[in-house]
Amino acid sequence: MTRDTRLAWINGLMLPLLNVLTAFAAIAIVFVFINVDPIEAAKIVIHGTLGYEEGVGYTLYYATNFVFTGLAVAVAFHAGLFNIGGEGQAYVGGLGVALAVLAFDPSISPWVVIPASIMGSLLFGALWAIVPGYLQAYRGSHIVITTIMFNFIASALMVYMCVHVLREVGQMNPQSKMFPETAWLPFIHDIFAGIGYKIAPSPLNLSIVLALLFSLLVWIFLWHTRWGYAIRATGKNTTAAVYGGIKPKKVIILTMCISGALAGLVAVNELLGYQHRLMLDFQYGYGFGGIAVALMGRNHPAGILVAALLFGMLYQGGMELAFELPNVSRHIVVVMQGLVILFCGALEYIYKPRLVRFLAPIEASE
Repeated sequence: MTRDTRLAWINGLMLPLLNVLTAFAAIAIVFVFINVDPIEAAKIVIHGTLGYEEGVGYTLYYATNFVFTGLAVAVAFHAGLFNIGGEGQAYVGGLGVALAVLAFDPSISPWVVIPASIMGSLLFGALWAIVPGYLQAYRGSHIVITTIMFNFIASALMVYMCVHVLREVGQMNPQSKMFPETAWLPFIHDIFAGIGYKIAPSPLNLSIVLALLFSLLVWIFLWHTRWGYAIRATGKNTTAAVYGGIKPKKVIILTMCISGALAGLVAVNELLGYQHRLMLDFQYGYGFGGIAVALMGRNHPAGILVAALLFGMLYQGGMELAFELPNVSRHIVVVMQGLVILFCGALEYIYKPRLVRFLAPIEASE
């Protein structure tokens, strides 16, 4: 095995694994400080996420959202862009879904309404990302600052739309009216029931197939198309990309549009698949969680699928802990996510020098 191969194994597998294990050790210490047995907590989390059908359904439902936001962050990373605007792009993607659904007559076929609403989420997510992309490309405004600002603007916009424009007549809650059933994505348990196999009901819906499809499409796009090569070249070395005839400004805008569109797909899972109406804060936490998912998955769709599953387990497992243990609140989910983000993001390469020294040292001939 060559040194380059060993380095690839270290970066692609061993580092993420060690980082996650370190995060779990830190979570165990937190549990000890709040008088919770870490072993008991681990058993509750494992059973709550993988031990029964409903728990598995919730885990995959949460993981679906993290796949979309993880892909969104990863595409931007490959162009050298740090898109922190996934929250806002997912939020505005929900507006695109709602407007598309409510524009159709309830009698229109689902084969028309559902694809149109998916396109609405993609379009509105992309439009919300194109302005920060333009400001980065042509005005030099840093993408981190502009995308964070656009998260707050999206929040204010959605409050206005839900309260003053789309709120259901006669209701005080800031949410739209219920979508017609022709716009609902089928639940997985209903699909299985239709073929004679009964499983426990859960929010898991057909969006999970969409997540797998877009993971495949992102892989094909980034590694097997000319545009994907241009994105990766720009992220690796902008000067060399210019020398090769690539126009970084156009690449930045294209990348941000794709990233925003992928984040907008969160609304498909949440609104078309489960909530069936536009409501405030349906996307809460998924945009920022997608950053950690992309980092853990090494910005590759296959890795993102695994990392998204882990974060889905953290979400569902945290809820189970809050239900089973009286001295644990639901905010433990945020703590667990934060520790995973800390060790997989800020402290991502803490083990790399030692691993390289022992497993892939530089030979004398090199």
